[in-house]
Amino acid sequence: MSEQAGSTLARYEGRDRKLVAARTAVLVVDAQNAELVPEVLAQYPDFDRALHGRALPAMKRLVDGARAKGVEIVYTVIESLTRDGRDRSLDHKLSNIHIPRGSHLGKVIDLVAPHDDDIVLTKTSSGVFNSTNIDYVLRNLGVENVVVAGFLTDQCVDMAVRDGADRGYYMICAEDACATYTDERHTTGLRAFGGYCRVQDVDAVLADLV
Repeated sequence: MSEQAGSTLARYEGRDRKLVAARTAVLVVDAQNAELVPEVLAQYPDFDRALHGRALPAMKRLVDGARAKGVEIVYTVIESLTRDGRDRSLDHKLSNIHIPRGSHLGKVIDLVAPHDDDIVLTKTSSGVFNSTNIDYVLRNLGVENVVVAGFLTDQCVDMAVRDGADRGYYMICAEDACATYTDERHTTGLRAFGGYCRVQDVDAVLADLV
């Protein structure tokens, strides 16, 4: 290996760096009323416990703490552009995932609701980078670091982390502000995409914001 190549590798080793607030965004993935449907919570008791006991309180701390430091807060929600969902991805059609335009189920959960000037992007796929203009928006905002929180850890959060990393963003997953249908799936999901991001709890993320 050449000396130049070796120095380049050394420059990018590790994921421990401070997060400049002006170049950081918190991405809140699918923290919407559809996740609070009683039938879903009854079917997945681990999710119910994680959602109310850990993830939503941690998400609120993250959003409030980051906002206080001047960090941009960006939200995604699953919501069709049409009432009948004809614009949905094929996967969402086959999986019968449909939240009509304007539905209460597509609104962000009140506890972590956006402020008037926050950005909310609707999507009809698992990957926010695939079905929205978020890449364009983040680059216009001057964002380099993206802190991801939300639902579900092993699905839409996973996709956001991997796709953001592939597009050149420095990705951080706020692990305690994420949840999925079982505790095992949450742990396995974090382990699976951990190579694409820095995995931290909310308190550590906030401590690294400067």
